[in-house]
Amino acid sequence: MEIERKFLVKDNSFIDEAFKKRRIVQGYLCSDAERTVRVRIREEEGFLTIKSATNERGWSRYEFEQPVSLEDAEELIKLCLPGLIDKVRHYVKVGDHIWEVDVFHGENEGLVVAEIELESEKDTFEIPLWVGQEVSRDARYYNSMLAKRPYLHW
Repeated sequence: MEIERKFLVKDNSFIDEAFKKRRIVQGYLCSDAERTVRVRIREEEGFLTIKSATNERGWSRYEFEQPVSLEDAEELIKLCLPGLIDKVRHYVKVGDHIWEVDVFHGENEGLVVAEIELESEKDTFEIPLWVGQEVSRDARYYNSMLAKRPYLHW
């Protein structure tokens, strides 16, 4: 089960706090209201991920992820629906949690979203100063939706 909250980012001060960053390219083999099947290349690693629809709060959903070879991931990306996601993910430790801050490129240039994964929907967490409005329930900010309707076209 994935429990995740998403927020817009107010400024880029998180960059100085990041302890690592990685480029991610991903596409979708299937993307509808009930499920997504994603192919991701994170630097030299490949992954195949299946996610269910989120719950009514927009925070939790079933997630199944398996590593695949880089070669398989590169071939699977070619089968994806139109609209790839290209982003750099920055990892920032705040309190007891790791925030993942995605700086989007390509047709989503200008969008910066911070995510935090939780153990439980009841978990409390520290919100850093660079975090702005919560967008967990706004489907426009789901990566699968950004692949279909990129930020530059809003």
